[in-house]
Amino acid sequence: MPPRARSAWFRTLGLLVLLLASATVVGLLLGYPFQVLTATALGIVAWHYWRLRKVLTRLTARQRLGPSNGKGVWNELDRLLYRGQAEMRGRKRRLMEMLRAYRAAATAMPDAIVVVERNSQRIQWFNESGTRLLGLRYPDDIGTSLVQRLQPLPLAHWMAAGRNAEALETMSPLNPAVTLSLRLIPYSENLWLLVARDVSRLLQLEQMRRDFVANVSHELRTPLTVIHGYLDMLDPEEQPDWAPMLAEMQRQSQRMTQLVEDLLTLSRLESQDRLQGEEVVSMASMLNTLRREAMALSQGRHNIEVDDAVDLDLYGSSKELHSAFSNLVSNAVRYTPVGGRIEIALRADDHGGAVLQVSDSGYGIPASHLPRITERFYRVSTSRSRESGGTGLGLAIVKHVLNLHEATLEISSEVGRGSVFACRFGPSRVRRRDGTPDAAKSDSTASAC
Repeated sequence: MPPRARSAWFRTLGLLVLLLASATVVGLLLGYPFQVLTATALGIVAWHYWRLRKVLTRLTARQRLGPSNGKGVWNELDRLLYRGQAEMRGRKRRLMEMLRAYRAAATAMPDAIVVVERNSQRIQWFNESGTRLLGLRYPDDIGTSLVQRLQPLPLAHWMAAGRNAEALETMSPLNPAVTLSLRLIPYSENLWLLVARDVSRLLQLEQMRRDFVANVSHELRTPLTVIHGYLDMLDPEEQPDWAPMLAEMQRQSQRMTQLVEDLLTLSRLESQDRLQGEEVVSMASMLNTLRREAMALSQGRHNIEVDDAVDLDLYGSSKELHSAFSNLVSNAVRYTPVGGRIEIALRADDHGGAVLQVSDSGYGIPASHLPRITERFYRVSTSRSRESGGTGLGLAIVKHVLNLHEATLEISSEVGRGSVFACRFGPSRVRRRDGTPDAAKSDSTASAC
């Protein structure tokens, strides 16, 4: 108990004892001790009830009442209540100011923000951009079903996914020419946050970039073919002094031709939403092809091993998968010193999928570069990449091919000890060489057990 409250308590208790003692003395002098003591006690109780009524009045009054003066316990209680009410009003004022600031910030955001109840999917609140992008009207749409209100957008199955719902790109219900990116964010136990962003401009810029790269690459292909043809017609033996220059020109023209081909491949992959012409890809034949390509590129300078210990094939595009795997193998050969080891292995994982792994004992990649290693034209070492003849697009092609196959690329590396590139495929992309899906085979085996 604080010193001031303790002092008020003892002061009130002492006053009570003094009054009762005085009443006892007066009663003895008058000859009626019990009657005087009883009347005094009733007066004390009445006085306490009167002070209690003042406390209740303070607690229920809407206007601000100042604390009463005095040093008794009731005055101290009155003062503490006044201080508590003042602090509570201060906290309430600060909370209201914060709420107004958050509401103003949410209102000013260009993205549409809609608060949706989790179970009923009814709209609880939305900002002004919700009206501009989604066509919601305040207050008519408060309490209505979001799915029904935004028909014909495909929101029912998407919202049913809840926390697992990925970003959804769909047309605006107000303007079919506008594309919206929708995200569902659970931010409490019973409420979800729907965020809608206009990505039309971004998609247009991305399409312009793709068209530009594709058009420029096509336009460069013809002059490069002509230059390469004329260079082939020149005989270094006729002009020995020109031999080094002709060799360098041929090397650079071939490198630029490869760059154009990679740009066209990457542009084609980026424009695809899904694979076309899927088939069962024979991994035994694929691994043999990769071995031959690696040995031809290495020319006996590396120790190349192929491990095909599992009876698995993949389902997808043979051409695209060969392009991705070949890029990984060629990178391993280019960035591994003479005498190094390169291993190409196909293995099964613990979840019914498959992993094609290309490992080497090369220079390795610093950890700071790994997050950006699959970006187009990103180079760990510019001089080394130019010496090896790389275009800087190989891993970007690998990433896009694997994305189309619903697969992932995992990279682990240590400087001076080599790198491991693992292409991880899910069970839906794996087939046993007897013709059955690996996942189905596992399910049948489990049920039999």
